[in-house]
Amino acid sequence: MRFPLISRAPVPFLSATFFKFKSAFSCTRVCHMAASPSDDAVRNGASSASSVIDFLSLCQSLKTTKRTGWLRKGVKNPESIADHMYRMGLMALIAPDVPGFDRNKCIKLAIVHDIAEAIVGDITPMDGVSKKEKTYLEKTALDQMCKVLGGGSAATEITELWMEYESNFSLEAKFVKDLDKVEMILQALEYEDGQGKNLEEFFRSTAGKFQTETGKAWASEIVSRRKNPFSITDRPV
Repeated sequence: MRFPLISRAPVPFLSATFFKFKSAFSCTRVCHMAASPSDDAVRNGASSASSVIDFLSLCQSLKTTKRTGWLRKGVKNPESIADHMYRMGLMALIAPDVPGFDRNKCIKLAIVHDIAEAIVGDITPMDGVSKKEKTYLEKTALDQMCKVLGGGSAATEITELWMEYESNFSLEAKFVKDLDKVEMILQALEYEDGQGKNLEEFFRSTAGKFQTETGKAWASEIVSRRKNPFSITDRPV
């Protein structure tokens, strides 16, 4: 099955729930841009000003699309996808030094890891989409976004960073995977404290899944701060 970026017609399992094109561009317009990159970009191997602005405008939906998990739990004024990625970037910036650890790459991975959600939206396990299908949809969307950017070194780097994160092979990818979970449970803690929500499932879903010492330490600290009656003591991280 192919991901039809040239039409709004639904795919069997990719309904409007998933296909959240929230930028100022229509799907047809974006696909036209992807199919016709700027002559300057093609000639110079870099993105033209026009392609850059098109790409950034497409990414605007990351700032406005609310994270699905919080919406399902009835959280008021929940964070956006971009909110989530921004705090992950800050986490990478202030993380302790580790031998062989490339901090700049971690910051870039944090910025890029959910970028395809500008097109496909925030697909969660509750949506009934397999991990394989989700990866395929996001990679296809990412390819279209990089075509809008006009190709070149920046598009190549974005793709390579995204694939590195998905592979979970490098130290940096493992750490940023941890940050993805750490940021989520920190946000869950804040919503529990601020709105009296029972967000236990977010803590349960991450328990025992942290891969780095920093991730484990930060997660443990967050769990230790839970004060609401929904928390369960001695939860492993």
